[in-house]
Amino acid sequence: MTYTPTLFVCGLVLILIASLFVAAPLFRPARAGAAGDDASERARWERQKRQALAAIREAEMDHRMGKLSDEDLAALRARLEAQALAAMAALEKEGRG
Repeated sequence: MTYTPTLFVCGLVLILIASLFVAAPLFRPARAGAAGDDASERARWERQKRQALAAIREAEMDHRMGKLSDEDLAALRARLEAQALAAMAALEKEGRG
């Protein structure tokens, strides 16, 4: 039983080290304006464009299968086309800038 205080202290030290390891990212300063931000912004616009175009194709297939009415397809397609066009415009703007 003479090892009990030593084991207790070792356990506390181990818990402290693990806690500091887990909490360390919370204390790091945030990156401001890194060069990778442009690439991540472009990737975000590319992803939005791809997703909107894929959703249009899926909506058209649902319409052919009878799951969407003509009105629903028109409304959904208009919204998705607007998203795709916004992404394409942003990509074109980045390309010129």
